[in-house]
Amino acid sequence: MPDLKYDENGLIPVICQDADTRQVLMMAYAKREQIIKTIKTKRATYFSRSRNSEWVKGETSGNTQQVVKVLVDCDLDTLIYLVKQKGNACHTGAQSCFYRQIDENGEIKENE
Repeated sequence: MPDLKYDENGLIPVICQDADTRQVLMMAYAKREQIIKTIKTKRATYFSRSRNSEWVKGETSGNTQQVVKVLVDCDLDTLIYLVKQKGNACHTGAQSCFYRQIDENGEIKENE
């Protein structure tokens, strides 16, 4: 594994994208252990900062992410998981966590 650059808490941002459409589904964090587990199991595994614990996407909801490829950026400080998404990615029930936009007045609205 390359010498990834983790933050002071041992975390690295992970952007999750649909492997076919390249739609951004969500963003989360992972530690080295979750990245290794993701690569070995092909199941998207993250680290929850709020619960201070590992979580496998879809373990309780059934909305799983089968990882097709793990990409790393040029600075070695951000990853992309290309996934086959089963069900919705967002805990709100939306397909993507990015279902809102900021309009020209600075207000948050649903994507059109």
